[in-house]
Formats: sequence, structure tokens, C-alpha cells
Amino acid sequence: MQIFWFIPTHGDSRYLGTAKGARQLSHDYLQQVAVAADSLGYEGVLIPTGRSCEDPWVVASSLIAVTKKLKFLVAVRPGLHQPALAARMAATFDRLSGGRLLINLVTGGDQTELEGDGVFLDHATRYEQSAEFIRIWREILARSHSGESFDYDGQHLSVKGAKLLFPPLQQPHPPVYFGGSSDAAHDLAAEQVETYLTWGEPPAEVAKKVADVRARAAKHGRTVKFGIRLHVIVRETEDQAWAAAEELISHVDDATVARAQAVFSRMDSEGQRRMAQLHAGGVKRSRADLEISPNLWAGVGLVRGGAGTALVGDPETVAARIEEYAALGLDTFVLSGYPHLEEAYRFAELVFPLLPVDVREKLAGGNPLGPFGETVANDFVPRASQS
Repeated sequence: MQIFWFIPTHGDSRYLGTAKGARQLSHDYLQQVAVAADSLGYEGVLIPTGRSCEDPWVVASSLIAVTKKLKFLVAVRPGLHQPALAARMAATFDRLSGGRLLINLVTGGDQTELEGDGVFLDHATRYEQSAEFIRIWREILARSHSGESFDYDGQHLSVKGAKLLFPPLQQPHPPVYFGGSSDAAHDLAAEQVETYLTWGEPPAEVAKKVADVRARAAKHGRTVKFGIRLHVIVRETEDQAWAAAEELISHVDDATVARAQAVFSRMDSEGQRRMAQLHAGGVKRSRADLEISPNLWAGVGLVRGGAGTALVGDPETVAARIEEYAALGLDTFVLSGYPHLEEAYRFAELVFPLLPVDVREKLAGGNPLGPFGETVANDFVPRASQS
């Protein structure tokens, strides 16, 4: 099991839908989140992409030197740059980071934003282009280890004599992650990616996605790993966790929800449509309505695009829900919480000790230097309860 955290390059706050409690999005702050994730034992961090975010490649590059083991899940965007350039960027980053790059293939689901970036393709055509893009990207990087060039003449993209002189450390290339809920997305995942990521839907729906992608991959003689993108709200008691969830959206008003949902409705993303369905397009607002599966809360998606659900509960309950998803075949959990610095610590301290041994061993407290807690009366170190 691999646990990832999230670098909030689109902003961070104690509350959603308001400037109250907002954080200054500076390099110092992003660095603090990255260093925390690295020192706490998270496998890596997802750095988001899109016009609402700082550029992920610039941000990730700026964090290499301040981290030691942390991996960076960074987006490539078909249509925004050429696959040969993306391959060079990936190889350089992988070498300079010591092999810590993971690739997030993002096709994009907001037609308005894409047109602003100069991409005028419909949903089906974008996936055709993405399939050609990642095929070229993979081949250029794979052949770089033997000094070979690559020719490809596709419907949307072509290269002739494409060659990479400086190969990546990882062979044949950094692993490719990808998420999408449409049939076209599942076909792409089955044929070309290493890990398929789903947003946080109820376990039964996730199981259907896993089964579908796995069956499609088998037709290509491939196996695919699976992961999930979720927010987490963990407190020492169940009541405290649900109170924190309510507090997170306590400043969200009807007008803000309506504006957010209007943006979501214009998108042609199947995943975003499924997220919006979970809270009936913003109509559902009570805990009873938003708890769409035990401890799975859709409140984040009232105003946040993309991943809109959170696991809410005490540490034991949240760990159990994670294990339920793991039992479906998921081994990568990309998590986040508001605000991201404090919640990185809170989740690691409360939940890491309850997860499988391979995860627990990565926790900073697993070494002989601590944690011990503050010395009592300047005389002895407090010990964990043995009960």
C-alpha cells in the first residue's frame, strides 16, 4: 500500500468557499507541505494541473532539493505540449530527482478552459490524441536507453526520428498514472498506463471500474494497478470528525454553490458528472444526504472541482474504510485534507499506525529517535498506552 499526499497549488484554507482562513500560497508554504510529507513517510505527492493551479513542473522542480525520498506525481497534458518535449522534461526531472518522478496523464474535461489553452477538440478526439501522445512519449523514453530513435505517423500526432540523448533513471520510463470514467478513458488506461486512479466513489462503484479496466487490460495481455483519490477528515472521535466536516463547509452559501455547479455542468468530463451526481448538483447539503456510503462524504464537491469526497471518521474507522478499498485491489491512496500542512501530520499520526506494516514502517516515529512527546517534569519520557 502506498499513501500519497497533495500539494495545494490552487490554494489552501481552513474553510471552503470563502477567503476566511485562507493561506498565503507561497513557495515557503508549498515547501513546508512537501517537507512534512517527506519526513512523515508519505510515498509521494500529487501536484495538480490546470489554469487554477501554479505550473506543476515548475513547482515540482523547486521541491527536489528540499526533499529526500518523496516522489512527485506530475501532469503531462496532451495538446498543451508535444510528446517529444514532454519526454525530455520527464527524463531530466527523473535524473535530477534521483528517479522520483511519476507521470499523471491528464486529458482535461473542461472545454472552456481547454479552448483558452488553444485546444479545440471534442471529448472523443481528445482521448484519441492522448492515446497517441502517451504512446509516442513511452517509446521515446524506452528507446533512449539503447540510443534508438522513433518514428510514428498517427491521426493526430506524428514524429520522425524522435530521439532522447539523456535517458531517465527509471526503466523503461517513469510510471504513468491516469484517471477517467468514460469508456474511452478505460480503453486508454487498459492499453497504456501502469496505474489507474479513480475518484472517491462508493466501494461498489469503484469495484465496477476496477473490474472493467482489469478486463480490458487483459485483452491486451497487460495488468494494471489501481488507486484512489480522496480527501480525509480524521479526528480522535467520530463526532469530532463530523463536526470538522461541517465546519469545513460552514461558510459555503447558496450563491457560491450555484456558481460552482454551473461551471461543473459545462464540463464534458464523465468523472465530474459522477461527482456532481453524488450531491445532486449541490442540492443535497445535510450529513444524511452527503454521506453517500458509510463515512464517505460528498460535501467537498459542493464547490471543489475534481475529487469531491472525503473519508470522515475516527482513526480506526477511516483505516478500516481504506482497507475496504484495498480489498477491491487498490494499492495507491492519494489523499488530502484542509489545511494541507496540519492534516498531513494529523493523518500520519492518527492513521499510519493502523495501516499495514509496510506503511507503518515508513512513519517517522518508527525510528529509535522518537516520537516521545514532551518530557514530563523534566524527568521521564511519556510512553504510548499499552491498553
